[in-house]
Amino acid sequence: MSVKIRLKRMGQKKAPLYRIVVADSRSPRDGRFIEEIGTYDPSTDPSTFNVDEEAAKKWLASGAQPTDVVGKLFKVAGITK
Repeated sequence: MSVKIRLKRMGQKKAPLYRIVVADSRSPRDGRFIEEIGTYDPSTDPSTFNVDEEAAKKWLASGAQPTDVVGKLFKVAGITK
């Protein structure tokens, strides 16, 4: 089972709000997930995000792969493998 750290889209039409979740790579974008580790709001200026650093580091150490956008958010937050 391949595990990914990715965004789950929430919110209304044209007003996105995302949750940063750990999910099986085969599950759909807004489907089942293992754990929620943060949020991301691109509609504010500047964009805001909150990440549980301990959980993110735990999952990265376990072999979970972040998507491109989540990887950039982790880089800004100072979270690395």
